[in-house]
Order: sequence, then structure tokens, then C-alpha cells
Amino acid sequence: MRQQVKAVRGTMAILGAGIMGVSLAVMMARRGYSVSLFDKEHEPLACASRWNEGKIHLGYLYGADPSLLTARHLLSGGLCFGRLVSELIGSDLESHTTFSDDIYLVHRDSIVGAEALGTIFERLDVLLHSHADAAHYLVDVSAARSKRLSKGELANITGSEQVVAGFQVPERSVNTRWIADRLCEVVKGEPNISLRMAAKILSAQPTDGITGQWRVAIEGEKTESFDIVVNCLWEGRLAVDRTAGLEPVPGWSHRHRLCLFGRTRQPVDVPCAVVALGPFGDIKNYDGRSFYLSWYPSGLFLESGELSIETPIALDATAQQCFIDDVRAKLTELVPNVSSMFNDAEELEVRGGFVFAQGRGSLSDPKATIHRRNQFGVNRLGGYISVDTGKYSTAPWLANSLARQMCGVE
Repeated sequence: MRQQVKAVRGTMAILGAGIMGVSLAVMMARRGYSVSLFDKEHEPLACASRWNEGKIHLGYLYGADPSLLTARHLLSGGLCFGRLVSELIGSDLESHTTFSDDIYLVHRDSIVGAEALGTIFERLDVLLHSHADAAHYLVDVSAARSKRLSKGELANITGSEQVVAGFQVPERSVNTRWIADRLCEVVKGEPNISLRMAAKILSAQPTDGITGQWRVAIEGEKTESFDIVVNCLWEGRLAVDRTAGLEPVPGWSHRHRLCLFGRTRQPVDVPCAVVALGPFGDIKNYDGRSFYLSWYPSGLFLESGELSIETPIALDATAQQCFIDDVRAKLTELVPNVSSMFNDAEELEVRGGFVFAQGRGSLSDPKATIHRRNQFGVNRLGGYISVDTGKYSTAPWLANSLARQMCGVE
């Protein structure tokens, strides 16, 4: 048990107990702040931060952004993800990281052709190698390069005419459920953190000017005041921002996606693959037995440009089975070995989560702003701070940067 630290720096409310909120709460509590961590769920890390593929981005997925602005914005966060999470949970991530590089399978309907994608990947390789932290990714990528698969290598993965090329890229993923469990243990053991679960945040407003204390209104409870309020909500962040006086910048989108999470009785030989680039699917094989599968057109259940959005009603058993069957059919058509994951599954769950982006449009449209993720970060109004996490992979980096800034560390 960590020794109690006298809270001398002040009080802080953190809204949202996903990976961003939990990481920041632990970092600030360890620096002496008294932190109240709020979330609408009954447990921390119960939604998108638990139920996602866990890709630790280095920019390769955003090949539709030839400016490389997205890759440059994602890179530092991805490279330090493993180190920062290991510091938070006191455990190495190696055994819970995918054991091989991702394979990008270029679909014939990809919004970026194979030749153009190969050129962009080469530029990303150069960007990666020039980064000071390239040796400190989940694995050492300081000399790693993307590689176009030969016809034989591609044929070993897929025989589908829908796949016109393939690339091996130096990106890995982590098992988000394992990390969520470890972070839950840590946040519950921090004496300077008060967990305020099942709490719906209504507003945040200054009590006497933006540099003074801020009041947080919680549905069905008394308003409380704090020295600092940090809004780390995923869905609903913008609505609370507006109550604080931060007007959202137009052009955002909320999406709710369903995916499959499972475990096989014995190891299966299926590569980690991304069907690129557009509204296709993903395969993640974390340790030979634990896996994640998605097919975007089947899993996109809700899309909205509203300020806030409610979680869709869960699928009934019949609808879940239809979803499972559709994902299986689409993925096995492209990567036949995926069938072994279904055939040997001892667990198979349909789970969903929100995706927030400062971008809109269809993934099938190469001009859609959704193909760029270089607008995320921190917005501050006195003692109120709003954080657009951007991606799961960048949350610990953003939390660390913000914690250092608030504590006066360069």
C-alpha cells in the first residue's frame, strides 16, 4: 500500500475515469493533490478504455494524411506509452503486447493505393527513426522499417482478390482489458484519490472568476467546489465544456462501435492485421489465445455530431449472433485463418465503445477530416481544463505532460 501523502497542493476534480482520467488522477495524487475522480459508470475504465483494440499508434494507420501531421502528433505518445503505463501499474507490458508487427492488407477499394501507401510508410519510417524515444516503444523500433510483402508472403495470409497488397509495419497493440484491471487496482489503492462512481456530471462553473475555485454539479447531489477541474470525459465532454464557457470548435463526431473480444482454448496462428485504408476491419491476436476482431460497417451502430450522446441500447441475443456471424464472414473471406478463432473460442463477447474525433465524414471518403487526428490536446480556461485525449495510445503521454505542467515541472 502506498504511503499517504499529505495533500498540500490543492483539490482537483477529474471528470471521466477512462485511461486519460485515471492516469492523470494517479499522477496528480502521487504529487500531493487531493483528487476526486468522477464517472457515470460504477467502476473505472468500464467503457472505451477497456473495450478497444489497444493499438499503440505510430502513425501508420493514418496513411490518408500525407502531410504526416497526424503521425507527428501521435508519435511521441505512442513511443512512451509502455514506459508510462509501466510506471503507473508497476508492471511490464511485454507479455500483454502483441508478439509480431502489424500487417496492413491493402483492400482493392482502399482510399490510398498500394504504391502511394508504400511511399508514405517509407516517410513514416524516417520520422520514426529520427525520434529520440524510438528505442523505447513496446519493442525497440529505432531501426525498424515497414516492408512490402512478397506475393508468397501475402498468399500465406490471404488468397482473396479483394486484397491487392500487404505491408508489415512496426506497430504493436496491448491487451486493454489487462491494463484496465491493473489501473483499477492502482487507482483504488491511492489514498489521495476519492472515487466518485455512478456520478453524472451536469456542469462546471467558476465560483468567483475563472482563476478561483470551480463548482461541479452532479446529478442528484450537492454542488462541490475544487481548485482545479479537468474534463477528461470521452462522450459528453463538449456539453460540460460549454457550461464552463469553452465553446466547442465545430467539426467533431461521436461514433459508437461494436467489436468482438474472445479467448480460444488453445493458441491459434493468426496474424495481427489491419484491412487498409477505409471502412474495413481489424484482427488482433495478443498472446495466441486472446483476440479482438472488428468489421467497421457491421460495428458502426451510431454516429452523431451532437454535443453529447447516449449509449445505444444493448443488442439482444439474436442481434448479437447476427453481428458475430457478419464479422466472421467478412474477416474470414479476407483472412481464412480467422475461422480458427471462432472454431476454438471458449469466450466471445460483443462489446462496444465510443470514438470521439475532432473530425467528420465517411472513412470511404479520402477527403473526410476523420482521416486526420492532429487536433487533439489541452484547452484551458483558468482553473478549468478540457482534454481531448485523441487516441487511447496518447492518453498517458497527455496526462504526464499536463501533470508536469500543473506542478511546474519543465
